[in-house]
Amino acid sequence: MINKRLLVKNLLAHNDENSFYDKKRFIDIGQKEGKGKFLKHVCALANSNPKNNSFIVIGVEDEDNKIVGVDFFDDSKIQNLVNAYLNNPPLISYENIPFPHLPEGKVVGLVTIKSSGKVCSLRKNIWKYYGGAVFFREGSISLSKAYDIELKNINSETVSTIEQHAKNNIELTLDGVIDFINNRHPDLESSYKVFKEQFVVCWAGNKKKVNDKTYYSRVDIELINEQVKLFYSTLDEITITYDEHSFTTIEYLQLGLGKKQKYYPLEKVTIAFENNGTYQIQSELIFEAPQFEKKTLHHIYNANNVLLQKLEQKLILKATEIEDLIQLPDTYLICYLNGFEEARDHMEKARPLLKDYDAKIYASLKESLRILRKVRYN
Repeated sequence: MINKRLLVKNLLAHNDENSFYDKKRFIDIGQKEGKGKFLKHVCALANSNPKNNSFIVIGVEDEDNKIVGVDFFDDSKIQNLVNAYLNNPPLISYENIPFPHLPEGKVVGLVTIKSSGKVCSLRKNIWKYYGGAVFFREGSISLSKAYDIELKNINSETVSTIEQHAKNNIELTLDGVIDFINNRHPDLESSYKVFKEQFVVCWAGNKKKVNDKTYYSRVDIELINEQVKLFYSTLDEITITYDEHSFTTIEYLQLGLGKKQKYYPLEKVTIAFENNGTYQIQSELIFEAPQFEKKTLHHIYNANNVLLQKLEQKLILKATEIEDLIQLPDTYLICYLNGFEEARDHMEKARPLLKDYDAKIYASLKESLRILRKVRYN
């Protein structure tokens, strides 16, 4: 079992960017340019490593390898993105790796890419890259190739050594559990469960009971053995159930107009642990978008657009407009779920404006975009 935090440290300490490893300050797959660049690197790394894993580490300064972190990223549908745009797509996972010195909610992203063993290429046009393009790594650069396309395996021994040095042990596991409960979440109710005498899952959150059902908010869940953050949210609520073989969460999304708020089940995630030291994560989107009266939504949508214009012009907002602005991330999301396709563009436009204006509203916007991305990828 590989300790992913150790793996990231070994990649940063022993290897500059090369044909099996890349690092990024951040990625933005919400925009065509960012999505195209990400797919190009995935394609290049898969073709350059047909027999072993390759990696992208996200949240690291390029010049000095300083770990600065990025926001928690929900990866549950990222394989769907890769499958949609690549021929012979690799298996891909995005894991959120916590580091002790990073602020709450910040992690290092680790993308692991496993080639299908066949030449990977773009299936269709995206940004400035054309369908049919094939990419390979040459040193630290992903380049397009039009001839002499052959998969060569040259990194297996190096990658195997790096992964071997990142193997987990009992001391690291125990330290991880103690750190999670005593240091990282001393103010929250914390629990842990051991599965198959090998895997340790820790979780923490604010606990409340409603009609004999237990909900958690401000939730943090980690698979300690691999130092992987499985779930993190300061806003949404979830339920947690488990038995001797599996650990299941159902995430709930609070949506509504004004004071008429309701919780809707969004996604069910089950981690099934096997006796042979492996596990499988299955996610199922169970969300049914609430439908609202179109005339009311048109009014809210137009009002939100006016608020953004005022923020752009740095105009002072009235008290009632500030109240509307607090609700803007949720109401834009509701508009999108009810057929207002351009609401997503306005949410992206609002990012820099709200980041400078109010940290809490900005955090709410990022949560709404996370939900939107999850629904779209599905």
